[in-house]
Amino acid sequence: MQRRSAVGIGSVALLVVLSAIALQRGARDLLVISWVAFLAMAVAGFLGARRTDERAGVLVWGYGLASGAMITSAAVFLLPQAIGVSGDVPQYGGFGVALGLLVGFGSHTVGHRLAHLDLPFDRTVTELSAHALSAGAIIGIVYGNMEVGLTLGLAIVSHKGPAGYAAATRLRRAGREWSVLLLPAAGVGLAAILSSIVVLPATAAVRGIVFGFAAGVFLHVAMDFLPRCELGSEIHEALSIDGDAHTLLDRLRVHAVASTSLGGLVVFAAWVAL
Repeated sequence: MQRRSAVGIGSVALLVVLSAIALQRGARDLLVISWVAFLAMAVAGFLGARRTDERAGVLVWGYGLASGAMITSAAVFLLPQAIGVSGDVPQYGGFGVALGLLVGFGSHTVGHRLAHLDLPFDRTVTELSAHALSAGAIIGIVYGNMEVGLTLGLAIVSHKGPAGYAAATRLRRAGREWSVLLLPAAGVGLAAILSSIVVLPATAAVRGIVFGFAAGVFLHVAMDFLPRCELGSEIHEALSIDGDAHTLLDRLRVHAVASTSLGGLVVFAAWVAL
C-alpha cells in the first residue's frame, strides 16, 4: 500500500513539473483543466473515503450533472468542429465520430473482461488510470490543435469528482487507502500536457477524423456515466436500505433526469454568457 501511495505522490510531483512547462508554453486553458481534474478526483476521493454511510443521491446528482454537461459540450463544441474542418467531405468527421463511439464501447467491454481476471494490481486504480490517461491524451491533442475554450475541457473532466467519490467508497469497503487515486487524478493532466505538443497534419481528412474521434469517445464516456437507477447498478449498491428498493430507485430516476438536464443547461448558459 505504501508503494502505491508513493506512485500517486510521484504522479502529483510530475504534474507540477509538467505544469511549469505548460505555463511557459502559454497553455493556460490546458493547465486549468488539468488541475481541475486533479482536484475534483482528489477532493472527492478524500471525502468518499471518510463517509461511513452510502449516499446514492450524491452519486445520482454527481454523475447526472457531469454526464449532461459532457454530452452537451461534445455535441456543441466538438461535433461542429469535426464537421467544419472536414472541408468539402463532412463525412470524414462523421466517420471519426463513429470510430470514437465504437472504440469507446470496445475498450469498455475489454476493460470489463479484464476486471474478472486475477491480476497482480488494483483493478479500480488501473481502470481509472487507463481512462484518465487516454482521455487526457485526447484532450491534449484537441487543445493543442484548435481553439475551443475552457467550457469543453471543464465539462469533460467534471465526471472526475463523482468517479473519485465512488472509487473511494469502494476502496474503503475493501480496506484500501484512498490515496492511490492520486495517480488517476493526475493522469488527465500528465497525458494532456504531453500530447498537446502533437501537431496534426493540416489535411481535412486527418483533422476531421481525429476531432470526430474525440467527439465520439467523449460522447461514449458521457453516456457511460449516465446515472442508471437499476437493480444491481452502482446506484442500487449505494442504497442504505434492505429489501425491495424499487420505490426509491423510481424516485432516483426522476433525480437522474433532472440532474442530466441541469448539466446540459449549465453548459448552454456558459456558452451564452461567454
